[in-house]
Amino acid sequence: MRALRRIGRAIELHSHALANRYGLTVPQLALLKQLAVRDGVPIGELTRHIHLSQATVTGILDRLQRRGLINRRRGEADKRKVYIHLTNPGREALRTAPPLLHEHFTAALGKLQDWEQTQILSVLQRVVSMMETRRFEAAAVDTAVGHGDEPASFAGLVSADTPGTSSASDPPPDDRTPEAPSRTERRETNL
Repeated sequence: MRALRRIGRAIELHSHALANRYGLTVPQLALLKQLAVRDGVPIGELTRHIHLSQATVTGILDRLQRRGLINRRRGEADKRKVYIHLTNPGREALRTAPPLLHEHFTAALGKLQDWEQTQILSVLQRVVSMMETRRFEAAAVDTAVGHGDEPASFAGLVSADTPGTSSASDPPPDDRTPEAPSRTERRETNL
């Protein structure tokens, strides 16, 4: 349990340092990084790549646009589609911002032997699976009691977009399970 607390603390410290030093939250920086790779994409595509709901991404984009880091443009052929573009100030923010914590993790993981990588990823996927099971149990209890808080998850450490990792830890979609915002998403909404 001490190791999980240390992981949680490292995530928390990284998030605070990022916000204090660069004025960005982790989800904001993740979105900017996706736009650096996939500039001019619709919102739906961004949500798939950073694994957040469209409502959450829309709120993050609103804040980034107010700061002049991104802009939105309606499609020429289909005016219903809105495409997101990184601005020059957005590119500058990215140039000066540090890597995300999972990028450090991925680089360190890549230096290990293949068998060590497999072992670590297997354990992390098991932990995520156990936490996801607990999250769904907690969501059922919270729904019955009327609370909306969900336990923190370390699923962001093993991302489907991270080279050398597997998305096997991602639970299959379940149309019966409502998507509750994470603590990070709720905190991002309040910024």
